[in-house]
Amino acid sequence: MKVTEAALPFLPLCRRLLPIRLADLSLALLKATALELAILAGHLLLYPAGIIQERRGATPALPAPGGTAQLPPEAKPPVVLLHGFIDNRSVFLLLRRSLTQHGRHQIESLNYSPLTCDVRIAAELLGRHIEQVCERTGSRQVDVVGHSLGGLIARYYVQRLGGDTRVRTLVTLGTPHSGTRVAPLANAHPIVRQMRPGSAVLEELALPAPGCRTHFVAFWSDLDHIMDPLETACIEHPDLSVANVRVSGVGHLALPVHPAVATGIRQALDTARPGEPSTGRPEGLTVA
Repeated sequence: MKVTEAALPFLPLCRRLLPIRLADLSLALLKATALELAILAGHLLLYPAGIIQERRGATPALPAPGGTAQLPPEAKPPVVLLHGFIDNRSVFLLLRRSLTQHGRHQIESLNYSPLTCDVRIAAELLGRHIEQVCERTGSRQVDVVGHSLGGLIARYYVQRLGGDTRVRTLVTLGTPHSGTRVAPLANAHPIVRQMRPGSAVLEELALPAPGCRTHFVAFWSDLDHIMDPLETACIEHPDLSVANVRVSGVGHLALPVHPAVATGIRQALDTARPGEPSTGRPEGLTVA
């Protein structure tokens, strides 16, 4: 992960004053924080445009970069994007463009209300949306990318509502699979309480899930300020096919935005064959 040091002129001084290992960690944190703030500012500008649900229909195809190896179009099912808590589909603007440029011609985002108080209800909404996508496109399955809470909602749909028949690959980005302890004051919101360790929803997700057909790819970052502990964004379940992918130097907001993560997402989705779960750990997805 590279952030220009021209924007952070005090970094050379930090290197001289701090021990090497501490300085490296502090510099990475400073860079990630600067990137998070820049992304937040941009996202606040785009947020109003993402409030309204998108018009349904096929996404126009853009030409792929020259020399990029791609699967044939029929090997690429529709992609459903699901945002995080108090967010909307605008967070996926850059990821959507990246997927489209690399042959994903059917991409849809689902907005759910910030007033949603139950992961289970949001998962049911997601299931209805996916059924509509399959009906419109004629596809038997979809791929899903969920950021933060969106990943948890999608996982609940897959594991507890039979969604593994529809979701081929589920990619989660900074999702609190084991619960996060950050921002205890946010417990006033019921859905935040469901993201805490030991919640009833997380206990349901820890139950056996024999024969689950969906393949999971969980991206987790060593500088994710929303995940406490950091490893909560990993999926640990004996019945699930999972690849946990560590990302270095990227904060929570940057996960659905950074181009290196987008490349990793594309690789994860393209490892599966039509109608079959993907297998094995995607290669080259760690961002340094």
